[in-house]
Amino acid sequence: MAVDQKTKNTIFLMWLLLVPAGMYFTYQKYPPHFSGQWLELFAFLTLTAVVAFMPMVINNTPIFLIQWVSLATFLSFGLFIEMVFAQAAVIVLLLRLRVQKDQYFRIPLNLIMFFLVSLFSGFVYYSLGGKTGPSLLHDTNAIWLAALYAVVNYFLNQVIISFYFYAIYKSKESYFGKDFIVETITTFLTLPLGFVLYMFYNQLELIALLIVAFPFASLSIIFNLYYSTEKINEYLQKAAEIGHQMAERLEVNGVIDLFIQKLSEMLPVDYAYIMEVVNDEEELQLSRRIEGGSWLTSDIVKVRKNEGISGFVWEKQKGYLYNSKKDWQSFSKGLLPVDAESVLAVPIVRNKKVIGVLILASKRKRAYEKSQLMIVDILCSYFAVAMENAKHYELTKTQSERCALTKLYNYRYFEKLLTDEFDKLFQFERKVLSLIILDIDHFKAVNDTYGHQSGNEILCELANRLTNLVGSRGTVARYGGEEFVVLLPEAQKEEAFQMAEMIRQSIANWPFILQQSLDFNQHQVKITASIGVATAPEDAEDPLALVRHADRALYVGAKRAGRNRVAEYSTC
Repeated sequence: MAVDQKTKNTIFLMWLLLVPAGMYFTYQKYPPHFSGQWLELFAFLTLTAVVAFMPMVINNTPIFLIQWVSLATFLSFGLFIEMVFAQAAVIVLLLRLRVQKDQYFRIPLNLIMFFLVSLFSGFVYYSLGGKTGPSLLHDTNAIWLAALYAVVNYFLNQVIISFYFYAIYKSKESYFGKDFIVETITTFLTLPLGFVLYMFYNQLELIALLIVAFPFASLSIIFNLYYSTEKINEYLQKAAEIGHQMAERLEVNGVIDLFIQKLSEMLPVDYAYIMEVVNDEEELQLSRRIEGGSWLTSDIVKVRKNEGISGFVWEKQKGYLYNSKKDWQSFSKGLLPVDAESVLAVPIVRNKKVIGVLILASKRKRAYEKSQLMIVDILCSYFAVAMENAKHYELTKTQSERCALTKLYNYRYFEKLLTDEFDKLFQFERKVLSLIILDIDHFKAVNDTYGHQSGNEILCELANRLTNLVGSRGTVARYGGEEFVVLLPEAQKEEAFQMAEMIRQSIANWPFILQQSLDFNQHQVKITASIGVATAPEDAEDPLALVRHADRALYVGAKRAGRNRVAEYSTC
């Protein structure tokens, strides 16, 4: 959630105007309640720092269970000391979380929040008759006032956080999610520790801090281990789901798109690169490049084993995690942008052989965890299998749809495409559909004179010319033998006729160069073609009729009229 620079400057200014003056006012209004207890103060400050250094992180949100220590500090030494310790706890927490430079505004933002929470909840406590150093064992009213202070402190904290969430971070998600519920429950479960610490401190002094601090530290460790395990389980479930989804994709680009999309949803990915092993396993070549969520044209970047991050991963055949630029900059080959910090690099392995390398990068330092490296490694295994299946499918599909000689679509594909286009005509998704049929004149003579291999050369060259001329305006297919068809959606008969005339001229006016003639010499051969044109629904109401009428125009209007010409279907 980005915050603009103007808002950041305003936050720093608000802290400068509010907190120092407010702290001075608090010191004058509610002076600290202690007499030479510097060791006790230091012990409480140390406990506060330890608790702040051990937050529970749930859904990437640190849960800051400092309230129970703050309660004991407030009751023991008064509002000013609690306020100072709370400010110190915020700084320790943000240092622990390693806030990035662009997030430094969070320091004054949280300092303002804790200052306001401390000031208001302390004001409520003192206004209702509360005192510093109350006897909780003998005064029931003091217990209720202390409990009220803790409740006001927590709920005011949540009100300010929710305000930040919606007003400053402009988030549209619900604030009252799983982490809010868990934080509320754990806060109220740990608040009795504050009462226990305060009462033990009055009885046992400093040893009370050790008695209470060790169970809390153990509890924090257990909570963190539990939620880390839960997070890994969630990642594993997502990885299995992504693996199934990739297996369902039948196209290579579809598999890659899904793979990168799901990785970006799971992890903080600003840059992603897929390197592919090429040249008989001698080099890695950049095949996919995604920066800032956009697919970019891949530059021809090649590396060998042990060159750069990808070459190193390829050589070692294991994944690596780098927390900041200084860890990888010295051996990088310059592929990563200058603002990249964290890098996660994983080999893509199939049948115990590296077939590629995945590189993910983030602008944040320490953006990735070791558990995420393991998950990405698993996903790369799924990815390798899905890619191999997709490549096999595309190869099989190409072989079934394409002419092996010319690489144009074959009759089977053309027949299905023609049927689909007529369905669109019937459903008014198309207004008009034109068909061009082309037949090479006297092609048998070319084969007899120069050989069938030379005839194949002409067919291949003609296929290239047709493809270049038609481009994206239509579909070119080999209809059979020396016949070709061009299907032109949304092309009126006049447009189709002009296209056919361009095709005819490109054949008649430019000779074909033969390299493999019977006498092993190079020859220039001039050929011509006869072409027929028909348009639906003007000339035909079904696919077979359109083909039949275009064919009739070819033979009756072009072949019989002398060849090397274009004829359009006419009922006359």
